[in-house]
Amino acid sequence: MNQKTLIKLEYNKIIEMLTANASSPAGKERCRKLKPMTAPEEIQITQEQTAAAFTRIVKKGRLSFSGNSSVEDSMKRLEIGAVVGSGELLRICKLLECANRAKAYGRRENSDESSDCLDAFFEQLGPLTVLSGEIRRCIIEEDEISDDASSALKSIRRQMGQINDKVHDTLNSMVNGSLRTYLQDPIITMRGDRYCIPVKAEHRGHVQGLIHDQSSTGSTLFIEPMAVVKLNNDLKELYAKEQEEIQVILARLSAETAEHIQTIRTNCTVLTELDFIFAKGSLALDMNASMPLFNTEGRIHIREGRHPLLDKHTVVPITITLGDTFDLLIVTGPNTGGKTVSLKTVGLFTLMGQAGLHIPALDRSELSVFHDVYADIGDEQSIEQSLSTFSSHMTNIVSFLKQVDEHSLILFDELGAGTDPTEGAALAISILNHLHERGIRTMATTHYSELKVYALTTPGVENACCEFDLETLRPTYHLLIGIPGKSNAFAIAGKLGLPSYIIEEAKRHLSEQDESFEDLLADLEANRRTIEKEQAEIASYRRELERLKDEASQKQKKLDEQKERILREANEKAHAILAEAKDVADETMRNFHKFGKENISAADMERERERLRKKMASTASGMDRQVKKPQKQHKPGDFKLGESVKVLSMNLTGTVNSLPDAKGNVTVQMGILRSQVNISDLEIIEEAPSYSAKQLHKTSKGKMKMGKSFSVSAEINLLGKTVDEAVAELDKYLDDASLAHLSSVRVVHGKGTGALRTGIHNYLKRQKRVKSYRLGAFGEGDAGVTIVELK
Repeated sequence: MNQKTLIKLEYNKIIEMLTANASSPAGKERCRKLKPMTAPEEIQITQEQTAAAFTRIVKKGRLSFSGNSSVEDSMKRLEIGAVVGSGELLRICKLLECANRAKAYGRRENSDESSDCLDAFFEQLGPLTVLSGEIRRCIIEEDEISDDASSALKSIRRQMGQINDKVHDTLNSMVNGSLRTYLQDPIITMRGDRYCIPVKAEHRGHVQGLIHDQSSTGSTLFIEPMAVVKLNNDLKELYAKEQEEIQVILARLSAETAEHIQTIRTNCTVLTELDFIFAKGSLALDMNASMPLFNTEGRIHIREGRHPLLDKHTVVPITITLGDTFDLLIVTGPNTGGKTVSLKTVGLFTLMGQAGLHIPALDRSELSVFHDVYADIGDEQSIEQSLSTFSSHMTNIVSFLKQVDEHSLILFDELGAGTDPTEGAALAISILNHLHERGIRTMATTHYSELKVYALTTPGVENACCEFDLETLRPTYHLLIGIPGKSNAFAIAGKLGLPSYIIEEAKRHLSEQDESFEDLLADLEANRRTIEKEQAEIASYRRELERLKDEASQKQKKLDEQKERILREANEKAHAILAEAKDVADETMRNFHKFGKENISAADMERERERLRKKMASTASGMDRQVKKPQKQHKPGDFKLGESVKVLSMNLTGTVNSLPDAKGNVTVQMGILRSQVNISDLEIIEEAPSYSAKQLHKTSKGKMKMGKSFSVSAEINLLGKTVDEAVAELDKYLDDASLAHLSSVRVVHGKGTGALRTGIHNYLKRQKRVKSYRLGAFGEGDAGVTIVELK
């Protein structure tokens, strides 16, 4: 790739952002060396690796490779049988511990989880936990060996401790006893590796021992009393034995480590590559980026791309296409309107994609694989080289034209600027036409109207413009393909206060052709705005119609179900009444025949008739009870227009559409059914009091009492909480949300280290009331927010 282009498109700043996401020196160095590739297969593999790392980070959080450091020098020394120091062994131990963490991170929690391209990397890791555990047991710090490293070392140090105690006891008795008056200070000190006491020079003869040092003034002598000389000698011998034993321990550990040289080297290589891959995944997460699709036909289709070096909260997404129906795109519009940003976005996305990095754009964005990218952006005027702005641009363009081919992407910023406008425009058209005839994908920005006309009249060339709001005199940064941009110089000058007579004078200097062309552009812009507004209104109406259609369909379905239920219940009741009537009739006929054959008195016949009459009255009473009576007798004045009521005889609810007449009849609207009903068949529905999702509590009478409102926020903020605190609070919140029938809620946990997000996701996995969950999309809070769908 052209090194000058990498600098122009600020690719190095993307590499700096990538390097910051690596956690080991070797990983950071691997990031710094990343360059765009040109082999489609290689690009696809690296993109899939980035996507796999991104997915794992979202599910499990970020993985640290801080223990990975270069141990190649130590490996070379171990190969020739040398003994390495405690510091080198500790670095090897940290490398193995890092491999162990990575190995655990790479394991699948469930056997049914799908594999990815990173599994092969994790499988190559050999943690050597026995070796790392032994090194960690023996070596505490770089300059401290554990007493438990060997039994001999433990014995030596125990003896050293005992002798030290004896020396201190002996010297303490001297310092605080008979020699107190002869000492400069009542302390015990060290000279070399011998314990001494500070004796005044004039009392040298009163203290028997060896002089090891004296003060700068000569007034104090540091004497080792004869009583501790032997003890100090023994201590020195033990110190030498200690060092010998430490060397034995280091030699043993070095020999054990030398048996796994190849595994350790593999671990170092794999961990460095994983650190690099996960740095790409972390960068994609930070940018809210996605994996682009690639082709080799020169097609570019960026869907709502956001330049990665601009503030992601304020940057305006742009959609750009190139190389499908046209291979040359000319972007026009006023200064500071976003033309250069659009140009840089296309170039930088191409470099990032071919380097295996995701791009901050919507899914299914498409990029092409180019062998080289050439960019002429910015003013390279040089006084030392006597180069004007025009000369510097032409120097770049000449070098480009010598090297470009059909596999190149060319980016021109303000092509032909810096010289006479007429000549500059003609030269720009000639250069662009040459590239267009060769089928080279090109994107250029310009102010020249001649280039707008060229794009309008040449097949395979397309206009685009960066939208500008004349009311606010501010660019909107929206890129509109298919429409040439208007310079708006007169309008901007007028808004800024330039006198109208000066503007009118300037307009007279425009040729009739230029003026008509500018008017055409203005008409196109006005028509575009009108069409966009109408399309938005049509879309809104369409959504409203769909909503009303769904509501009507639901209501009709409910009415059909109620009608079917009422008819079914009526048929069942009628069948029961007919069956009972048949039984009564049969019994009556039997009794009639019996009375005719037997001598039955009139009194007995009357008693039987009375029994049947009571039974029929009881049946009629049961039928009357089928129609519920109002719990409360209502007066005509209780009914108001719009009152919610229940029609007891039909078991339907509706609203009052007319006040009661003289007979007590009112008109009730029940869905699509409208009927006159007497107030005796109506029951006023009391509005159910809204209640809170807080816990219900019992009153003194044992009744359940509810809170005042059932208002539950659709968002919970768990920032700053530990995982345990957050899960406890989230558990209660989801209960409340379920009671409130919320379909989805927003859980704010922030990005941070990812531990809180991982803990929350692990909790949500186990919840039956959770239908699904996902990270927030761009504009919803990104990876700092989880959207939870409830059942």
